[in-house]
Amino acid sequence: MTPSLQKIAITLLIALILAVANAEIYRTADQVSPLLPGQTIPALRVLDLDGEFMEIDPDKLDRPVVLTFYRGGWCPYCNLHLAELRNAESELKALGFDVWFISPDKPELLKEGEQSEFDYALFSDPQSSAAEALGIAFDVDAATLEQYIGFGIDLKDRTDSQRAVLPAPATFVIGSKGVVQFSYVNPDYSVRLSPEVLLAAARAYSQDQQSRLKNRRG
Repeated sequence: MTPSLQKIAITLLIALILAVANAEIYRTADQVSPLLPGQTIPALRVLDLDGEFMEIDPDKLDRPVVLTFYRGGWCPYCNLHLAELRNAESELKALGFDVWFISPDKPELLKEGEQSEFDYALFSDPQSSAAEALGIAFDVDAATLEQYIGFGIDLKDRTDSQRAVLPAPATFVIGSKGVVQFSYVNPDYSVRLSPEVLLAAARAYSQDQQSRLKNRRG
């Protein structure tokens, strides 16, 4: 094996090890270990509003993606954040990004909000497999789960899962070949990424891609 092929093989092995290491459901939100810029996302499977599987294959992404994970339609902080991101959505799409939102809510619950004021692409991750693969899934402790049930929020019923798991609210800017360009994850669910910071990250990626294209042509 030539030195260049050895380097490629080592790089792929490291990426595989990192992806496997991140495939874990953590005990608390403080312990999550999200993918970082420079790492490549694994293939993800989520459900659309009709309950059909959609695969997010990093090797087949036609466009860069802004991928935001939120806790569910029951979460007022999440709904406020989605409303705030409306201020960024049009520019993100103009820059060539797909804008996708993923929550553990099962498809029929997401579909209830299909006719809402938000014009977002919503996807369901009821078993938290996508959140787990990106290193942001954590177990909800028994006391918190009981408190939610007291508020009329049954997480297991909302996901049809036997395990109460939530994603730490997160936003990833994912570029070509599924490489993470920017990530924001905060275990404090009340603190969210501002539209201005997200747009700055998206613009930086877009400008870098344009520069690379110009240099290749030149």
